[in-house]
Amino acid sequence: MTYIIAQPCVDLKDRACVDECPVDCIYEGGRMLYIHPDECVDCGACEPVCPVEAIYYEDDTPDKWADYYKVNVEFFDLLEVSSPGGAAKVGAIDIDHPLVAALPEGGGSSD
Repeated sequence: MTYIIAQPCVDLKDRACVDECPVDCIYEGGRMLYIHPDECVDCGACEPVCPVEAIYYEDDTPDKWADYYKVNVEFFDLLEVSSPGGAAKVGAIDIDHPLVAALPEGGGSSD
């Protein structure tokens, strides 16, 4: 199990969660942030600091954002590395999962 970041983060990328994460497992894509499922230690430190409530424990993700588990996992498949080994080393990555990339600008609406 892991935490995931869902649609409310799209086009916002507040980064409060990045600052709070003790294991550096939150990566910045072009339009949103992504949690690496193999690096996350399920501490939950990121969840309460997210200003738009985009972070959920995998089993607690609302049905309307259920696809975002796969979005977070498959984002790292796009990088063609199983575990980059820390977001700070990698820096911002100018790609997104296809589901995120297809959203209209301002796609982080929580509707």
